[in-house]
Amino acid sequence: MITTKQRAFLRGLGNALEPVMQIGKEGITDNVLNGVYLLLEARELVKVKVLKNCDMDAKEIANLLAQKLEAEVVQVIGSIFILYKKSTKKDFKHIQLP
Repeated sequence: MITTKQRAFLRGLGNALEPVMQIGKEGITDNVLNGVYLLLEARELVKVKVLKNCDMDAKEIANLLAQKLEAEVVQVIGSIFILYKKSTKKDFKHIQLP
């Protein structure tokens, strides 16, 4: 669980990011879960866009992905959300949370 101060710090980092994944009309599939997991392992902070043709809204998808991947929802604005999960890689420059 991250604190409010840590969440604000991660939001600041996330503002500069571009969405690296899109979720469309099929919603959360195994491929989406695997893709987001691999992105979180590689980057720790991931911005995702939910397309208009998706049946679920961004908040629902963000919360569901966070629950399944044991990640944290940093921010949800409109159709874009940011997830954070500390990488399990050893030789990795981790994001230093305040």
